[in-house]
Amino acid sequence: MAPAEVVTRAVRSGELPLTSMASAETDEACAVRSVACPSQAWRLQKALCGLCGTGRCPSQTWRPGAGRGGVWMGSRADGPRTSGHVTGKMAVFPWHSRNRNYKAEFASCRLEAVPLEFGDYHPLKPITVTESKTKKVNRKGSTSSTSSSSSSSVVDPLSSVLDGTDPLSMFAATADPAALAAATDSSRKKRDRDDNSIVGLDFEPWANKRGEILARYTTTEKLSINLFMGSEKGKAGTATLAMSEKVRTRLEELDDFEEGSQKELLNLTQQDYVNRIEELNQSLKDAWASDQKVKALKIVIQCSKLLSDTSVIQFYPSKFVLITDILDTFGKLVYERIFSMCVDNRSVLPDHFSPENANDTAKETCLNWFFKIASIRELIPRFYVEASILKCNKFLSKTGISECLPRLTCMIRGIGDPLVSVYARAYLCRALLTEMMERCKKLGNNALLLNSVMSAFRAEFIATRSMDFIGMIKECDESGFPKHLLFRSLGLNLALADPPESDRLQILNEAWKVITKLKNPQDYINCAEVWVEYTCKHFTKREVNTVLADVIKHMTPDRAFEDSYPQLQLIIKKVIAHFHDFSVLFSVEKFLPFLDMFQKESVRVEVCKCIMDAFIKHQQEPTKDPVILNALLHVCKTMHDSVNALTLEDEKRMLSYLINGFIKMVSFGRDFEQQLSFYVESRSMFCNLEPVLVQLIHACVAYCFITIPSLVGIFTRLNLYLHSGQVALANQCLSQADAFFKAAISLVPEVPKMINIDGKMRPSESFLLEFLCNFFSTLLIVPDHPEHGVLFLVRELLNVIQDYTWEDNSDEKIRIYTCVLHLLSAMSQETYLYHIDKVDSNDSLYGGDSKFLAENNKLCETVMAQILEHLKTLAKDEALKRQSSLGLSFFNSILAHGDLRNNKLNQLSVNLWHLAQRHGCADTRTMVKTLEYIKKQSKQPDMTHLTELALRLPLQTRT
Repeated sequence: MAPAEVVTRAVRSGELPLTSMASAETDEACAVRSVACPSQAWRLQKALCGLCGTGRCPSQTWRPGAGRGGVWMGSRADGPRTSGHVTGKMAVFPWHSRNRNYKAEFASCRLEAVPLEFGDYHPLKPITVTESKTKKVNRKGSTSSTSSSSSSSVVDPLSSVLDGTDPLSMFAATADPAALAAATDSSRKKRDRDDNSIVGLDFEPWANKRGEILARYTTTEKLSINLFMGSEKGKAGTATLAMSEKVRTRLEELDDFEEGSQKELLNLTQQDYVNRIEELNQSLKDAWASDQKVKALKIVIQCSKLLSDTSVIQFYPSKFVLITDILDTFGKLVYERIFSMCVDNRSVLPDHFSPENANDTAKETCLNWFFKIASIRELIPRFYVEASILKCNKFLSKTGISECLPRLTCMIRGIGDPLVSVYARAYLCRALLTEMMERCKKLGNNALLLNSVMSAFRAEFIATRSMDFIGMIKECDESGFPKHLLFRSLGLNLALADPPESDRLQILNEAWKVITKLKNPQDYINCAEVWVEYTCKHFTKREVNTVLADVIKHMTPDRAFEDSYPQLQLIIKKVIAHFHDFSVLFSVEKFLPFLDMFQKESVRVEVCKCIMDAFIKHQQEPTKDPVILNALLHVCKTMHDSVNALTLEDEKRMLSYLINGFIKMVSFGRDFEQQLSFYVESRSMFCNLEPVLVQLIHACVAYCFITIPSLVGIFTRLNLYLHSGQVALANQCLSQADAFFKAAISLVPEVPKMINIDGKMRPSESFLLEFLCNFFSTLLIVPDHPEHGVLFLVRELLNVIQDYTWEDNSDEKIRIYTCVLHLLSAMSQETYLYHIDKVDSNDSLYGGDSKFLAENNKLCETVMAQILEHLKTLAKDEALKRQSSLGLSFFNSILAHGDLRNNKLNQLSVNLWHLAQRHGCADTRTMVKTLEYIKKQSKQPDMTHLTELALRLPLQTRT
C-alpha cells in the first residue's frame, strides 16, 4: 500500500491528526523548487495589513457568514453559491484546539536508538580515519611576538592600489575646479567659436575639452607656486623720458624681474592654487588695461615657468589648462592691440587681410613684442609666450607662421622632461591647428602623422572628410607605415560617426580592396573586425553576408581562427547588435557557418550567451518560426552541455536565465500539441539546469489548466486539478495554484452518484471522500488570498459539501466533516506540521493572531454542530450501530485535536463515550484499548488532565 493511502486511512479512522497524504505525493510530483514568487511577499503584506488593525482588505471579513442557519458563508469573490442547511436549535459546544508540539511527538514515536559495538574486522564495517593532533611547544613569549609581528606586517591591498590617494577625496576635489571652469568659460566662448570655424563646426571645441580635463585630473597633495618679485629701483621715472630711454627702462625691468627676489608659496591646496592662478589672470587683464604692458609680460613669463614643475604629475594636465588660459588671454590682447593700430577713420582691415594692409606702426609694435620675447633667457617661458602670439606674424609676412613653425618645433627638442615636452607640442598644435593640417597634407608620405591625426581628432571631424583621408592614405608609402593600419584607424572613426551618405559605398569598396588582399591572418582580422560594424550599420544583410564569407575564407586555412577568437567574438557582437530581427539574422547564409569557427568550448559558450542575451533583449513578440527555434535550440543546447560538476552557481543561474528567456518567447498559439511537444523536447535537452525545469513546469501548469477540462473521467479531472495545484504551489505559482483548487471545488457538485469502475457501476462517495481527504491535506499549507477573506478555499469547499446530495443511509458527509475538524485544528497551531519550501503558509502570514484563531474556532463549532445534528438523526433502531461508530470516531477526534481542559469540551467527550456504548453496539476490545491509551497519555507532563477524564469513562459489558 502506498504511504499516502496509509495516511489517508489513518485520518479517516481518526487515529491520526490531519497529516499530509499529499506530502509523499508532493515530494514525488513537486520536487522542483524555484525562487519565491513576488506575489508571496504581496500576500504576506496584505495578510498582516488585515490583522494588525491599521488596515484591512476591503473584501476580507472576520465575521462568520450569516446564511440560513448560520453556517460557513464568508466573503468570497467567486465559487459555488452560498447556502446553509442547519435548522432547529442545538447546544453549541465551544471548540478549543490542543496545542501540538509536532517535533516532540515525532521524537516520542521514534524507535529507540541502540548503540552498536563492532568487534573484530568485518568487510561491511566502515573505515575510520583518526586524525592525531600534536601540540607544538614553543619557547615562552614566542607565540605572542610572532603574532604581533605578523599582524604589524600585513599590507592592506586596497590601500596599496590607491597609492596613498583617496578616490573619494579626489572626486570631491573636482567640484570646485569644474564650477570654476564653468564660470570662466563664458568669456572665452566667442573666441573659441571663431577659432573652431576655421576647421569646421564638427571639430570638438577647446572649451568642452578644457572642462573635462579640469574635472578629471585633480589631486589632494599640497602644491606650491614660485613668485618672482622684482625690486622697485628705476620705477620712479618721469614722463619726459625719450623713447630710447623708455625702451631701455623696460628692458631693465625685465632683467630686474628675472634676477629679482623669489617668494615661494608652499602647502597650497588645489583650490588655493587655482585661485592664485585666476588672480594672476585677472592681474594680467588689469595691468594691460592700465597700460602696464611690461607688468603683463612679467605675469605671463612667471606663469609659463610653472609648467616646468612636474612634482605633482596627476595635476599637471589641469595646471596646463589653467596656465595656457593665461597665455591665450595674453596672445589675444596683443593681437587685438596690433589690430587696433591698423584701424583708423579712413580704412578698416578686412577679415582676411595681408601684411600690406598693416601700417608701419602696427608692424613696428609687432616686431617689438617678438624682440621682447626673444630676450627671455629661459627656454620654456620663451617658447610658450612666443607660441601664444604666433598669429601676430600675419601682420609681418604671409609665410611668417609657416617659417616659425619648424623653428618652434625644434625648440621643443631642448626640453628635457618628456611630459613637459609633450604638452608643449600639444599647445603648439592647438594654437596652430589649421597650419598643422596643411603641413600634414603637404607631407604626403607621413603615414604616422596621418594615423596620429585620425586617432586624436573627433570621429565626426574625420567622418565628414573620410574621402579626403582615403585619398591621403592612398598616397602614403607602404614601407613607412602599413596602409591597413591607416584603414583600421579610419574604420574606428566611421564606427562612431556617419560619413556622407553618398560616399558610404565607395568608402567600403576602397577599404575592402586593401583589407581582402592581406595575407597575414592577424593583420586581416584586426582590420576586418573594425569594418564589420561599418558594414552592419549602413548596409543590408547581403553586404554583411559577403563580409562574413570573406572572413571565413581568410581564417579557415590552417585553422587560423584559433588564434583570433577575441576578434571573431567582436564580429559576432557587432552583427547581433545591429540585426535585432532574428529571422533576418538567421537568414544570413554565412552566419551559422561563422559560428562553427568557435571550436573552443569556453569561447563558444560565451558567443552563445551573447546571442541569447540579444534575443531576450530585442525580441518583442512570441515566435514559432522554425528557423529561429532550431537555431536557438542548438545555441541553448551548447550552453546547457557546458555545465559540469565544476560549474559555479552564478554561471548556472546565468545560463538558466538565458534559456528560460528563450522558452518564454516560444508560443504556438492554440496549437497545444505543438506547444507541449516543444516543452517535452526542451525537457530532454535541458535536464541539468533546475531553474529551466521549473520554467517548463510553469509552462506545463498553464497547459494542464487548459487541457484538463477536455478529459471525460470526473475523478481523473479532480485528481489532476489537485496534483497540478500541488505542483504549482511547490513552484511558488500561487495564483495558478488557487485557480486549480477553485476549479476542483467547482467540479465537486458534478460528481455523479454512481461511476463506472472496470465496467461495473459503483457508488462514488467513497472515492469522493478519499479525494477530499487529500485535498484537505493540501489546503493546510495554502496561504489565504488577500482579497478573498480568511480560509476562503475551506469555506467554498464546505459550502459545496453542504449542497451536495448525499445518499440517505450514508455517513460519508460526517466523516468529511470530521476531517475538516482535523484540518481546522491543524490550522490553529502556531507552527504547521509541514510546509512547502519558499511558500509562507497561514502560520507565517497570520502569526497566531487572536482574530484568526477566533474565526477558526467559530468554523470548528459550526462543523461540530453539523456532526452532532447528524448523530441525533441516527437514534433509531436500524441506525444505532452507525451512531455508535460515528460517536466513537468523533470522540477520538476530540481526544486527538481538542483541548480537554475545557469543561464543556470535556463533558462532550464523556457524552460521546457513553453514546458509543449505550446500546451495546461498541467493540469492547476497541474501547479497552482506547481507555488504555488515555491512561498512558495522562502520564505525560502536559496531559495530566486526562487522568480525571479516564475515571469518568466506564467500560460496559454485554449482558
